[in-house]
Amino acid sequence: MALAAPETRKFTRALSKPGTAAELRQSVSEVVRGSVVVAKPKLIEPIDYENVIVQRKTQILNDALREMLLFPYDDFQTALLKRQSRYIHSTVPENAEKEAQSLFVTECIKTYNSDWHVVNYKYEDYSAEFRQLPNKVTKPEKLPVHLYEVDEEADKDEDAASLGSQKGGITKQGWLYKGNMNSAISVTMRSFKRRFFHLIQLGDGSYNLNFYKDEKISKEPKGSIFLDSCMGVVQNNKVRRFAFELKMQDKSSYLLAADSELEMEEWINTLNKILQLNFEAAMQEKRNGESHEDDEQSKMESSSSSFDSYYPEITKSTREAEIKLKSESRVKLFALDPDAQKLDFSGIEPEVKPFEEKFGKKILVKCNDLSFNLQSCVAENEEGPTTNVEPFFVTLSLFDIKINRKISADFHVDLNHNSVRHMISSAPQQMMNGSGDGSHRIQDTYETMLQYPKQGIFSVTCPHPDIFLVARIEKVLQGSITHCAEPYMKSSDSSKVAQKVLKNAKQACQRLGQYRMPFAWAARTLFKDASGTLDKNARFSPLFRQDSNKLSNEDMLKLLADFRKPEKMAKLPVILGNLDVTIDNVSPDFPNYVNSSYIPTKQFESTTKTLITFEIEEFVPCIPKHTQPFTIYNNHLYVYPKHLKYDSQKSFAKARNIAVCIEFKDSDEEDSLPLKCIYGRPGGPVFTRSAFAAVLHHHQNPEFYDEIKIELPTQLHEKHHLLFTFYHVSCDNSSKGSTKKKDVVETQVGYSWLPLIKDGRVVTNDQHIPVSANLPSGYLNYQEMGVGKHSGPEIKWVDGGKQLLKISTHLVSTVYTQDQHLHNFFQYCQKTESGARALGTELVKYLKSLHAMEGHVMIAFLPTVLNQLFRVLTRATQEEVAVNVTRVIIHIVAQCHEEGLDSYLRSYVKYAYKAEPYVASEYKTVHEELTKSMTTILKPSADFLTSNKLLKYSWFFFEVLIKSMAQHLIENSKVKLLRNQRFSASFHHAVETVVNMLMPHITQKYRDNPEASKNANHSLAAFIKRCFTFMDRGFVFKQINNYISCFAPGDPKTLFEFKFEFLRVVCNHEHYIPLNLPMPFGKGRVQRYQDLQLDYSLTDEFCKNHFLVGLLLREVGNALQEFREVRQIAISVLKNLMIKHSFDDRYASRVHQARIATMYLPLFGLLIENVQRINVKDVSPFPVNPSSNQSAKDDGLNLPTANQLVTPQKTVNTLDNNLPKDLFGVISGIASPYTTSTPNINCVRNADSRGSLISTDSGNSLPERHSDKSNSLDKNQQSSTLGSSVVRYDKLDQAEIKSLLMCFLHILRSMSEDALFTYWNKATKSELMDFFTITEVCLHQFQYMGKRYIARNQEGLGPIVHDRKSQTLPVSRNRTGMMHARLQQLSSLDNSLTFNHM
Repeated sequence: MALAAPETRKFTRALSKPGTAAELRQSVSEVVRGSVVVAKPKLIEPIDYENVIVQRKTQILNDALREMLLFPYDDFQTALLKRQSRYIHSTVPENAEKEAQSLFVTECIKTYNSDWHVVNYKYEDYSAEFRQLPNKVTKPEKLPVHLYEVDEEADKDEDAASLGSQKGGITKQGWLYKGNMNSAISVTMRSFKRRFFHLIQLGDGSYNLNFYKDEKISKEPKGSIFLDSCMGVVQNNKVRRFAFELKMQDKSSYLLAADSELEMEEWINTLNKILQLNFEAAMQEKRNGESHEDDEQSKMESSSSSFDSYYPEITKSTREAEIKLKSESRVKLFALDPDAQKLDFSGIEPEVKPFEEKFGKKILVKCNDLSFNLQSCVAENEEGPTTNVEPFFVTLSLFDIKINRKISADFHVDLNHNSVRHMISSAPQQMMNGSGDGSHRIQDTYETMLQYPKQGIFSVTCPHPDIFLVARIEKVLQGSITHCAEPYMKSSDSSKVAQKVLKNAKQACQRLGQYRMPFAWAARTLFKDASGTLDKNARFSPLFRQDSNKLSNEDMLKLLADFRKPEKMAKLPVILGNLDVTIDNVSPDFPNYVNSSYIPTKQFESTTKTLITFEIEEFVPCIPKHTQPFTIYNNHLYVYPKHLKYDSQKSFAKARNIAVCIEFKDSDEEDSLPLKCIYGRPGGPVFTRSAFAAVLHHHQNPEFYDEIKIELPTQLHEKHHLLFTFYHVSCDNSSKGSTKKKDVVETQVGYSWLPLIKDGRVVTNDQHIPVSANLPSGYLNYQEMGVGKHSGPEIKWVDGGKQLLKISTHLVSTVYTQDQHLHNFFQYCQKTESGARALGTELVKYLKSLHAMEGHVMIAFLPTVLNQLFRVLTRATQEEVAVNVTRVIIHIVAQCHEEGLDSYLRSYVKYAYKAEPYVASEYKTVHEELTKSMTTILKPSADFLTSNKLLKYSWFFFEVLIKSMAQHLIENSKVKLLRNQRFSASFHHAVETVVNMLMPHITQKYRDNPEASKNANHSLAAFIKRCFTFMDRGFVFKQINNYISCFAPGDPKTLFEFKFEFLRVVCNHEHYIPLNLPMPFGKGRVQRYQDLQLDYSLTDEFCKNHFLVGLLLREVGNALQEFREVRQIAISVLKNLMIKHSFDDRYASRVHQARIATMYLPLFGLLIENVQRINVKDVSPFPVNPSSNQSAKDDGLNLPTANQLVTPQKTVNTLDNNLPKDLFGVISGIASPYTTSTPNINCVRNADSRGSLISTDSGNSLPERHSDKSNSLDKNQQSSTLGSSVVRYDKLDQAEIKSLLMCFLHILRSMSEDALFTYWNKATKSELMDFFTITEVCLHQFQYMGKRYIARNQEGLGPIVHDRKSQTLPVSRNRTGMMHARLQQLSSLDNSLTFNHM
C-alpha cells in the first residue's frame, strides 16, 4: 500500500513560487520579446539619373550653380608615365627583342621596357574624408580673446592682489570679525568669527568683498558680499566695539568689526567710496541708455526719409557688403569642432610607388694597398719605387656563416704597381679577344676606365655581425704554396731573399703569366649589429697562408666559424704583410658607378680620370620576403669548377699541375669559336672568350674556388654549352734538357662539356660530368643508348667515363626562370597563342600546376606572370579556364599578402597593369571575364578556401576591374557615349550578380571570417564609388539599394559597422553633391531655385530624387533607435561628411553652402523626432558609464496607472489586464514613462529590432508632449524617416548630442534666410517649439564653463562642487543688476515652462 503524500504547508508552498517582482520581470521580458516584429524599412527606388539629367538639361544649364549638378567632362584620363631608371640607357640590350624567341623572355623584356600606364582622376583628392582634402583648413587662427566672469573668478583667486591695481580700481584686504546674521539668533560677542576679508574689482567694474578663513586668498572664498547690492555702510557699536554694518537691497545686513577705530574708519571710507562710484556709474548708464534710444529713433527716421530715398542702391549694396564681409570673415563652425582637429591616419591609403630596384645595406669597399714585408725595386736598372717583388691579385667577396653560404659575387682587384704589372707578358690574344661577336654592351670608351677597379659597392639584404668580407690573394703560378710562401714568412734580413724571389718571379711571369695559384687569405667583420651599423674600426686579420687542402668555399666557411676563437686562429701560418681595405656607407647621390652588368648610372662622368666604382652582385636568399619584382634586364651565369678526380686516370702520362679553361660556346663544330661573353679580370679586356681557374701544384685531385661570370645571350638554345679544357702546366723551369721541351708549357689532358639547357631551363646547382680524352666534332650529339651502345661521334672517355668533374652553376637572370611549372605554362601558352587555341583540359592542367610555383619566383616575375594570366583570361574559350586563371591570381595575391608584400600588388595595379587591346570578335575584356569568374568562385558550392581568399584580398580584383573599365572606355572612345551605352548588358548583369553574390559572405559569414568580410565590404564600397565615374549612375544607385536591402534593424553591431563604412566610402565620392542633384524637382515649367518646395523631412520623394543623402539620413535616423555604439558610428559618418562639405574649396562660397544645406534640411525633422532624447541641459563633460545603474536608483520609474496607454502588439494572457500596458515599453526603453496626454500613435511603431531593445545608457526622461502632426510640414506625404522602427526614449549621451547639434547649427548657419522663413511658416506649433527647444539646448550644450572647469575636466578631477555660501553671486551681472535678475529667472525655469509662458 502506497504511503500518502505528506501534506505541504501553505507557507512552504509559497516559497517555491517566484516572487512578485521576479514574476513581473519575467512576464515583461516575454511581452517585449513577443512584441518585437522584424520589419525592414522599405527601399526607396532611386531616380533614373541619366534620364533625369537629359530631360532636365535646360533647367540644369540655366542653373547659376550648374557645376553642383553636373560631373565635369575631364573627370578621368589615362596617361603614360616615363619609366624612371637610375641608368644612362636601358638595361635591355639593343637586339634583345629581335633575338628573343621564347614567350617568357619576350614578355620579360616587354615588362622591363614598358612605361607606366596610369589612370588619373582629376578630382581624386576630393574623394577621401575631410582630413585628406587638398587644401584642408589648418587649425584656425587664434580666436579673439574675450574675458568672461567665470574666468575672472579663477584669475582673481590666483593673483588677486595685483588684479585690482592693474585695473586701476580700489583694493583693500585685512582681518575683520564677521557677525552671524542668522535671524533666529541675536548677534552677540560670541557669534563673531575672525575672517580675512579681501576687496576686489571684477571685470565689469563691480566689487566683491570675499572672506576667507586665513590669508590664502588663492583658495575658494568662504563667502562673498556683492557690493552692487549694498545700499550703505554705517557704524554700529551696539554689539561690539569698532563694528560697522553693510545694509543690502533685500533689507538684510552684514555686521563686521575691526580690531581698532582707525581700521574701522578706513574700511567704512573705502566701502563708501565704492558705493559712490557705483551710484554715479548707474546714473550715467541710465542717461546714456535714454539718449541712445532717442538718437537711434531720430537716426532711423532721418535715414529712412532722406538717405534711402536718394541713395537706395548705395545703401543696399553697402549693407550687403557688410553682411557678406561678416559672414565670410567668420571662422568655419566645424573648424572649431574638436573632432575636426583630431589627427586620424586610419583612412589614409599608403602611397603607391612604381616598381624600383631596391638594395639592401650598401657598403663601399675601397682597396688601397697590399704590401708584403718582402720588398725591392723590380726595375732592371734598379731605379724606381720599392714595391712587392712579384704581382699579387686580390679577390673580395662576402660570406655569411649564419646561413653558411657565399652571399656575393667576386670583386677582382689588381693593386700592383705599374712596374710590377709589366712583369707579366700579355696573354695569348686568340684566347682573350678574337673577333667581336656583339654579345656584350660595353662601349670602347669605357674599356680603359674599367680596367683597374679599386672601389666596389656590396649590398647586404640581411645584415648581421656574422657576415665577413673575405680577401683571397693569388700570385702567378710558380710551385707549391708552401714553397712560394716560405720567403714571405721570415722576418730576417730580406734584401738577398727579395732578390732571389724577384729573379724566380720574373721567370715565372714570363713563362706562366696567365696562370694563377692560391697564396693567402684574410677576413674581417662588416657589421656591429643586425641593424646594419658598419664596424669601421675593424681591420683585416693577418694574412694567413692558403692551405692547398682547404680551398673550397665550404672550407672557408669552416675557417670563418672559428674566426673569433683565438686559440684556433693562432695555429694558422701567417704571411708577413698588410692588406689595406677600408669600408664606408654609400650616400644616395654617390657618383660614377656601374652596375653588375657594367651599365653606368646617371651620375656618371665619362672621362679617363674618373675613378669608377663597381656594384657587386648580391646573391639574395631565395625566399619571398627578400625578393622583389625584377625591373631591369640582367642575365648572368656564375660557373664554379669544384673538383677534378684524376688520380685513377690512365689516359695521360702527366696530369698534375692541372689548369681548367672555361669557355662558353654556341656550337660543337670543330672551327667554332667560343663566345666573347666571359667577364675579364683587371688589366685585361672587359669581356674575354675564356677564363682559367687557379692551379694547384702537384695535385692530381685538385680543388677549385674560382668564380667565372658569364653574360648569357638573350635567347639560349640547345647548342649553348660550357666547355672545360684541362691542361697539365709544366712548372719545371730547369735548364736541363733540350730547348724544345722547355717550350711546352701546357699539355691538354681532357675535355668536358655541360649543355646549358635541359627541358627548356638553364641547368644550375651541382653537376657531375665525365671527362673525355678527345673532342670530336658534334660531341654534343653523343648519347648513351644502353649497354655498350651510343649515338653520335666516338668519344674516348677518361677513366671509363666516370663523372670525374664536379662543377656548380648559379643563374642570376631576370629573363629565365628556374621554376619548371612557370616555364611549362609559358611554353604551352606560346604553342597555343596564350590559350586561344588551347585544349581546355590541357590549359587547366598547366594553370593548376602554377599553384606549386615557388614563392620567390612568383614575386620576382610578378608583373610578367600577372600580365600573361590576364591575357589568357581574355582569350579563354571555356568558363573552366577563366575560373582557373582567377584561382591562380587569387593564389598569387594571397601569397603576396601573407609575405607582407602587398605593396607590390598595389604598384602593379596602379602602374604596370594594362588591359589587352580589345577586339570584339576575338578577345573579351578583363573586367567582364574577371567579374564572371569571381561570381563563380563566390558561389556557395565553390571551394570555401579560395572564396575566403578572394574576399580577404578583394581590393586587388576590384582595382583591376576599375582600371580595366577606365582603359576600355578611353582606348575604345566610349567615353563620349551616353552612360547607359558604355558597357554591354552582359557586363551590367555580371556586376549586379557579383554584388548579390558577395552580400551573403558579408552579412552571414562575418562571425566565421571577420577579416575577410570586413575587407570585402570595404573593397565593394570602393568599387561602387568608382563605378559612379564610369557607369550608368542610376544602375549604381540600384546596386547600393541591393546592398542596403541585405541589412535590417537590430542587426549585430558588426553589420552596422559594415553598413556605415560602406556609406562613408560611397558618400566620399568626389562628386557626391552632383550625385544628389540639389535642384528643384517640381513638375511642369522649368523650376527656379527660388520656387523650390523644400523638404524638411525624409519623404519618399526626397529620398528618391536625392538618393544618397536621403539614404544616409534614413540610415542615421534608424541607427538613432539602436544602442549607443551604433548611434555613434552613424552620427560620426554624417558629421564627417558635413565637415567635408564645409572645408571643400570647390563649394566655399555662401551660395554653394546654402545649396548644400538644402540637402540636409530633413535633418531638422529627424532631430525633432528625437527632441526629448536631445533635450539635456545639465552639461557634464564626463562620460556616463554605460553600465551604471545610477539613473535607475536616483529616478525611480514613477508609472502612472490612471492613464490609458498604448497597447503592445501582442498581449500575454498571464498578465493582469489592469496592469499598465506601456510598462513594457518603459522597461525596454522604447516608450516614455511620463506620458500625460493622449499618446501619439505615430510615435510607437512596430518594433523591428532583432537585438536587445533595453537601453543601458538612459538618463532622465522628460515628459513627451503630444505633437499635432495633422498640420505638419508633410501633410500629404508619409514620412519615411524611421520607416517602421521603434522610437526610443532613452537620452543620447553628451558626445552624440553635441555632434548632432553641430550638424544642426551648421545647416542653420549655412541655409538661406528664405529657406529658414519657409520652414518657420510651414512648421506646426509643436514643431516650432521643438525647433527652438533644440536651439536652446545648443546654448546649454556649448556654454562656456570657464578655464578652471576645463582644466579640471582634462585632469579628470570631476566637476567643481560649489559651497552653498559662495553661491551668493550670479554667473553674470551688469552694473545695474537688471541682467542678473533676468538670467536668474531664465535659469530657474524648466524648459517646458520657458516656452509655455513666452
